[in-house]
Amino acid sequence: MFFKNVQLYRLPAPWGMTAERLAEALASQAFAPAPSNELLRQGWASPRENGQLVHAANGQFLLSLVTEKKILPSKVINQVAKAKAAELEEQQGFPPGKKAMKELKERVADELLPRAFPARDAVDVWIDPKHGWLVVNSSTASKADDVIKLLLNAVDRLPLESLRVQSSPAAAMTAWLESDEAPHNFTIDQDATLRATGESKSQIGYKRHTLDPEDMRRHIAAGKLCQRLALTWNSRISFVLTDQLSIKAIKPLDVLKENDSVTFDQAERFDNDFTLMSGELANLFADLVEALGGEARG
Repeated sequence: MFFKNVQLYRLPAPWGMTAERLAEALASQAFAPAPSNELLRQGWASPRENGQLVHAANGQFLLSLVTEKKILPSKVINQVAKAKAAELEEQQGFPPGKKAMKELKERVADELLPRAFPARDAVDVWIDPKHGWLVVNSSTASKADDVIKLLLNAVDRLPLESLRVQSSPAAAMTAWLESDEAPHNFTIDQDATLRATGESKSQIGYKRHTLDPEDMRRHIAAGKLCQRLALTWNSRISFVLTDQLSIKAIKPLDVLKENDSVTFDQAERFDNDFTLMSGELANLFADLVEALGGEARG
C-alpha cells in the first residue's frame, strides 16, 4: 500500500495516544449501513476487515472512514415529478407553479429514496504519533474535512492543527524554478503549472516537458506564480506539490520497490508495506517542511 494523494495535519510530537484508546473513542462512530430512508451515512470501519477500528503496526495507526451515499439521479426525479405534475394539471385544470413544483420534486425524492442504489467510498487515514503527523489519503480537501470533523467529535480535546509553514508553497516553488535549483534532497521534474496573479488569470501548464529555466524566468517576470510542481525526493519518491500544500500523485520509485521485503503472509506483507510507507513519507514530510522554511509557530 502507498497513499496516492495526501492532506497533511499536525499533532504534538510525540502524541501520547494508544491504538486501544483511539479505537474506544471511535467506537461511537462505527460505520453501519444507512437505513432505507437515509441519504448519507458516515462512520469508521476496520481498515483490515477484522473488526478493529484502528490497525497498529510499528507504532503507526491506520483508520478508514466509510461514506455511504444513496444515488438518486436528478434526471429520474425530474421525469417522475413531470409525470405527477401532468396528473395534477389534469385534476386541477392548471399546471403547478414554481413553488409547488419544487415541493413536488422533494416529495418524489423522498419516495424514491428507499429504492436508491447505495454507493460506498472509503478514505484511509494514517496517524504517526511519533512524528506528529495525521495524513488523509485524499486529493480533495472536502473529504479531508469530513475526516477531521468526525475525529474532532470522537476524540476529546484532539490537539490537531493544520500544517503551516514559513514560506508559501507558491512563492517557494516559483523561487526554485527561477533559480533552477531545487532544495536539498529534492529534484525538479517535468510537470508544472504557472498562473498569473492579475485579473487575466492566464495559465500555462507543462506535462512531461523539460522546464527550461529561461522559459520559467520569462513567465515569472510576467507575473506568474507556480501553482503545481512535480518533484522527486531523495531519488525514492516522486510527487506533485500544490500551492495549497497538498501532495499529489505520490509514487514510490524503483529503489523502494527493490528494497521491499518478500513474504507469503498477507498480513505480514500489509504491515511491511505500511511500515515502509510511513517511514519514507515521514522523512519526506520533514524535508519538505524544511524546504518551505520550517513550520510557522504561534
